[in-house]
Order: sequence, then structure tokens, then C-alpha cells
Amino acid sequence: MTYKTIIVHTDAGKRCTARVEIAIRLARQFDAHLVALNALSRVDLPGYVVEGVGGITIEEFRKRYAEEQASNGKSTFSKALAASGFAKSEWRASELDAVDAVTLHGRYADLIVIGQPWKEDNSAVNSNFANQVMLEAGRPVLMIPHAGNFPTIGKRIIVGWNASREATRAVTDAIPFLQQAEVVQVMVINPKAGEHGAMPGNDIALFLARHGVQVEVRVDEKSEIDIGNEMLSRASDFGADLIVMGGYGHSRFRESLMGGATRTLTDSMTVPVLLSH
Repeated sequence: MTYKTIIVHTDAGKRCTARVEIAIRLARQFDAHLVALNALSRVDLPGYVVEGVGGITIEEFRKRYAEEQASNGKSTFSKALAASGFAKSEWRASELDAVDAVTLHGRYADLIVIGQPWKEDNSAVNSNFANQVMLEAGRPVLMIPHAGNFPTIGKRIIVGWNASREATRAVTDAIPFLQQAEVVQVMVINPKAGEHGAMPGNDIALFLARHGVQVEVRVDEKSEIDIGNEMLSRASDFGADLIVMGGYGHSRFRESLMGGATRTLTDSMTVPVLLSH
């Protein structure tokens, strides 16, 4: 198992270049085909603008804005490719809403690379874009923080494990990363009796070991802080360059209602996070 097709979302945001460079690096690492997809959220014009111009003018404005964003994104991608010398790639631009575009194209990829939600970034996607993609795509989503440099991703990995369906999906989706890691630490926080077997974390560690993963298990049975912040703290102590965990939604019908640990990580991540739902 490996990643043979990686898709990266591009836009005019400040962190697009860093995200594209990471995606190129991962495509080379896994010998994958890289797809850059430019897509933005629908532009909502102020009421006074809508009242002052006709429908054709509004649509023309939206079209020109989308074309400008696509041009900027393509330029960013082309420059990064030229600097890297990487060739197994293609460029796409979609007129669909960003969530619809990335989830649709992402279903034909093994891994989706997107940016962390950041209200100060001029990315032309709505604030819930990243979380909606994670919940709807059916593919693992690698979320890149809006700040920081990440020369390595996946050498030292923290896995958040609670024996749930989502966590199981995330661990399985992350196996290509896990197999190449120098060390993987499985974290079990405040395990409940009956959920993990006789020894919390041991069964998933054995599963991963059979896939050739170097695993160690850490159990925090009396953590007094919330799971998301506990994981961020342990990731810092461990020197992790990737966190793997299940992405949770409180309701399948209300994608904006995220589980507490997921929300903490997507809001406050300090290293890339691989999420699966």
C-alpha cells in the first residue's frame, strides 16, 4: 500500500507556496502523481452591489475573479515545479465551489493536501472549508499549518488511538507514512474499560508491527487536560513532525459541529495533521 495519486488544493493564499512545495516533496517520496487543483468558494457580493448591477455583470465579476485566482494558483504551482524539477504532475482548475471540487477530485486520489483554516489568509475559501473536506471526501486529508516550516513530515509520528471507527480509518490510511517513519508513538488517553482489550494500545501496535512499523505505546490514564491539547503537548515533547488521528463530527447532518479534539487540532496545530473520517 502506498500513495500513488496526491492532490493539493491551490489558491492565492499566503501559505499556498509552502503547501505546494510539501505536496511535491511527498509526491517524490512516494513516487506518486501530483494533481494541483485550484478552486474557491462562491463569492458572495454585498447587497448594495447586487442591487446596483445586473445579473450578467455580477456573474462576469465572479468569472473574472475566479480566473485571476486560478492564474495566481497556476503560477505558484509552476514556479514550485520548476524549482523542484518534479515532472509527474498536472494542473486543474474547477468552477465548482471549493468543497465540492476538492471532495470530487479527491475521491480519485490517495491523499488530499490542504491548508489549516486561517481567517487572515487571502485564500478565497470559506472558514469551514478544511473541516468540510475532511468530513466529506472519503479520503485521508493532510492539513498543513498556517505557520512554521516543515523540512520533514512523517519521520516521528504521533497516532491518537481510541479504538473508534474514525481512528481505525486514520491509522489504515496513514500506513504509507507509518511504514517509512523512524518511530511511531501510539497515544491512548484516558482509556475506558472494555474499549481496548486487556492492554490499551497493544492490539493496534501489534497490527502496525505486522505492517513493518516501528511502534511504541504510551498510555495517559489520568490526563487532566482535553485530548486535543494533550496530543499537541505530547507531540511537542516527542518532537513529532506528523499527528495522525480520526476526524470527528458530532452529527453527520451538521458538518460544522466538530468533535472537540478535532477542533482543537485544526485550530491550534503546530505540525501537519493527517485526518480521516
